[in-house]
Amino acid sequence: MSNALSLPVPSAIDSVDHYIRAVKAYPVLSAEEEHDLATRLHRDNDLEAAKQLIVSHLRLVVSIARGYSGYGLPQADLIQEGNIGLMKAVRRFNPDRGVRLVSFAVHWIKAEINEFVLRNWRLVKVATTKAQRKLFFNLRSMKTHSGSLHTEEIAEIARELKVKPEEVIEMESRMGGHDIALESHGDEDGEDSWAPIAYLEDHRPEPSEFLADRQIEILQTSGLEKALESLDERSRRIVESRWLQENGGATLHELADEYGVSAERIRQIEQKALQKMKAIVASEL
Repeated sequence: MSNALSLPVPSAIDSVDHYIRAVKAYPVLSAEEEHDLATRLHRDNDLEAAKQLIVSHLRLVVSIARGYSGYGLPQADLIQEGNIGLMKAVRRFNPDRGVRLVSFAVHWIKAEINEFVLRNWRLVKVATTKAQRKLFFNLRSMKTHSGSLHTEEIAEIARELKVKPEEVIEMESRMGGHDIALESHGDEDGEDSWAPIAYLEDHRPEPSEFLADRQIEILQTSGLEKALESLDERSRRIVESRWLQENGGATLHELADEYGVSAERIRQIEQKALQKMKAIVASEL
């Protein structure tokens, strides 16, 4: 829907002011105009009618998005998310229920911005339950000072929002935490060793390197089995006895006695078998 409508977009921070001036230029619809456009949209899927409904309410999105400026997220992103909520509201708006679009759209705009804030605020999902979300979006405005909440204040907020006092305490702690610099920018001796980058770095192989090593290991194992299977019974017995025993292999003389040949002959058989196996394993890699 948004692609077809080609709506104005606040694409960069320095363009937000220009965007706000542009959306304020769109006229506010009367109740009759709004009902007519919404009817055309639902009856005929008229995208031009949808566009007029949306652009006339973009200023509403800007107004709501400004209320989220305290979370440190780009205003352009907040507005963009709010616009998505507005488009969802326009699609679901029923003009025959006697409610103006502005009242219906507020819920959808706030819901979309709320989700965006939760996904991106300090890159941590600080609110996952219904109670936590309620606290996340109300606690900041309900605090009357910048210090920690007193017991009475915690109890009052818990009663008003219908949550547990311990949930108020937990959310205050989460929201009051400070961001930590990943790298140190100080000049003190040894300070870099205490920066998170010093102990968060993972020296283990990257997944691609691990998979490559594992693949080579698998190929070498299967290649070895295939190479042994290619040998005749005597050559395989000699190789396994010499090289694949856990507690030390047999000597050339022991195998010579077993097969009734010279130790030199056993060595020749062994070398020929190893060369053949090496070629087979190499072809598997």
